[in-house]
Amino acid sequence: MRITNAPSIKSIRAPAAYFTGTVWQDPIIETPEPAHLRAVKVSFEPGARTAWHTHPLGQTLQILSGVGHVQSWGGPVRVVRAGDVVWFEPGEKHWHGASPDVAMVHLAMQEALGGKHVDWMEHVDDAQYGASPEG
Repeated sequence: MRITNAPSIKSIRAPAAYFTGTVWQDPIIETPEPAHLRAVKVSFEPGARTAWHTHPLGQTLQILSGVGHVQSWGGPVRVVRAGDVVWFEPGEKHWHGASPDVAMVHLAMQEALGGKHVDWMEHVDDAQYGASPEG
């Protein structure tokens, strides 16, 4: 058993290379081999979002608070709210972030394949982010 005491977990400002706006990441766990799980609590200020990206083994998001937007490549922007769970298939190109006017916090969980959890791509531009959402 390993217990990580809350005061030892430090918030990390998400890198501008992969995020637009102010985003904070609070690591939860990165399991040692042979497990492959990484879980992070991610807090997005209004208008903040990820760049387009994929995960080799998929990704699960649980929305903890606020209102967010998610989109898969070629699909509509969708609204997500506290309590919603989103599953992105392995290799599914997508982005996620806060709505323009409301912050959003989610728990992101993904497994590594060959030590890799994510493949980052181009930033989501303002036109893509500003598309009228469904839901």
